[in-house]
Amino acid sequence: MTPSSASGKRQHVVDTAYALFKRAGFHATGIDRIIAEADVAKMTMYRHFPSKDELIVEVLDYRAMRFDRQLDRLAQGDVPPEQKIGKIFDWHARWFRSPDFHGCLFAHALAEFGDPGHPIFEAVVRQKNGLKRRMQSILEEMMPHGRAESVAATLLMLIEGATLLAQMGQAEAAIRDARKAAIGIVAASRRPQ
Repeated sequence: MTPSSASGKRQHVVDTAYALFKRAGFHATGIDRIIAEADVAKMTMYRHFPSKDELIVEVLDYRAMRFDRQLDRLAQGDVPPEQKIGKIFDWHARWFRSPDFHGCLFAHALAEFGDPGHPIFEAVVRQKNGLKRRMQSILEEMMPHGRAESVAATLLMLIEGATLLAQMGQAEAAIRDARKAAIGIVAASRRPQ
């Protein structure tokens, strides 16, 4: 049964496309399959999403928003910056273990849409830069801006590498080693230069 309101139908299409894209990929998932799985009329699909690229950007933005909300909830409370960073790694550890883990949707999108001027590429960049800015903001509570920016970029690389290793079936070791490296990098970066 599909939702009856226009915004409900739009979100239903996004949810359906998200589930299909993360399992089968973007190019391999056709609009007709999304229409069939969402049980919406073709006209409804094209009214909300005139192109498949627009739908993909909407799915990526929706996923990024969900991720941000989850991290916002984890960051609540008065906890030291190191623990806030640790909670980001904890989130990834839980995600890697979930039966719904299929790797990073954004990395998959980047692999399929590598043109830097493409709106899908830009959606991926927004999400990755958002995570980096979040970590940089946390790190600025304990180190200078320039150093926090560099450390945040390094932590993002650790997370991205761990995500790839988790997709290859090495989730436990990947997140354990990434977390250990992150703790060492943050501790070393706190020392006066």
